Amino acid sequence: MSKKTTEAAVAHRGYNVENPRKSWLLTIVMGLMLIYTYLPLLWLFISSTKTQGDLFSTFGLWFGHDFALWDNIRETLTYNDGQFVRWFLNTLMYVVLGAGGSVLLSVLAGYGLAKFDFPGKNAVFAIVIGAVAVPGTALAVPTFLMFAKLGLTNTPWSVIIPSLISPFGLYLMWQFTRDAVPTELLEAARIDGASEFRTFRQVALPLLGPGIVTVALFAIVATWNNYFLPLIMLKDASWYPLTIGLNAWNAQAATAGGQAIFNLVITASLLTIIPLIAAFLGLQRFWQAGLASGGVKE
Repeated sequence: MSKKTTEAAVAHRGYNVENPRKSWLLTIVMGLMLIYTYLPLLWLFISSTKTQGDLFSTFGLWFGHDFALWDNIRETLTYNDGQFVRWFLNTLMYVVLGAGGSVLLSVLAGYGLAKFDFPGKNAVFAIVIGAVAVPGTALAVPTFLMFAKLGLTNTPWSVIIPSLISPFGLYLMWQFTRDAVPTELLEAARIDGASEFRTFRQVALPLLGPGIVTVALFAIVATWNNYFLPLIMLKDASWYPLTIGLNAWNAQAATAGGQAIFNLVITASLLTIIPLIAAFLGLQRFWQAGLASGGVKE
């Protein structure tokens, strides 16, 4: 469809291409949503620049008497022999092994379920849909009992192995592969003598980019923010992820003889969300490029 044809069709429906209509109500609603989204981030950044005393003696959405951001960051990284760094590396390990493995299994399983027929495929579909509907907290206690029998509690594997299974990621890749990868293209590659692995790697995989990035973002965020599973699986603080570790820091003020370090907790929270923001900014260009290329027809 040419540009003139598109403009004519839009004009026929009552829209002005040169001067599109503006909705002030929609603009106001979007502005309120923008404020609602970014206000907690603004508070987090401003609070991380304050000293322990300024946190409780100054206005929450304005800076304190001293700009202590760099001092807070340095103290956060060195507090208790660099405990935050250890928790950060633990979280990174859980994301790389757990979320990375989850994405790999979701892509392979989704491709197989979408492009191969086998007995019991409908039953597998029903199981996947049922697994999506089950909340993870409902499986936490049975998972703990199973890992306790295997002697894997209080080890990194008790967090990594359950993270490998993502019914939602599998279902998403299943549906995306079914629509994004033409079966005729796979058949043409097989006729040319390509093996199944080569067909998947060179033909199907490049078309699955947007789906893979979407599943990866969901898996990274879910693993990075995972709280309940590590809480019941881990007792050794040296294996804590950031979520459990920062909660332990926050709870110090309520313990007998504990030191209140709320400024470090807030600063650590700011440092914790930076990798997630970087992941979204770094991966969204692949996502948008893939969606744009799939939406253009000649």
